[in-house]
Amino acid sequence: MPPYRYPAPQEPPHPDDPEFVAHDPANSVVVDARGVSLEADGHTLDLPWSAVSTVHFAPAPYGTVLMVAVAHPGGMLYETRVVARRKAVLKEWLEEIAPVVHYYLTYR
Repeated sequence: MPPYRYPAPQEPPHPDDPEFVAHDPANSVVVDARGVSLEADGHTLDLPWSAVSTVHFAPAPYGTVLMVAVAHPGGMLYETRVVARRKAVLKEWLEEIAPVVHYYLTYR
């Protein structure tokens, strides 16, 4: 199977495009017009929307952890976990990420 080639972004993000950002000292998730960026322990993976089949997100079954996984069209699954300071922050993240992911998966 030939390597997947990522196309260059077509245009810069518009200031009104929705975005989602969650981070802790070691990990982060950014969802914006460029795509999805996952960081885990200093390693970053930037996936443009053309390289995203879907984005899964859920609270971990314990504590205050947001789990985010990005499915690549080639079948690979990339994930990270971000620790919220409080359960209220995790709840906010879950409420904020859903419409942003829906927007880009629907209108990209």
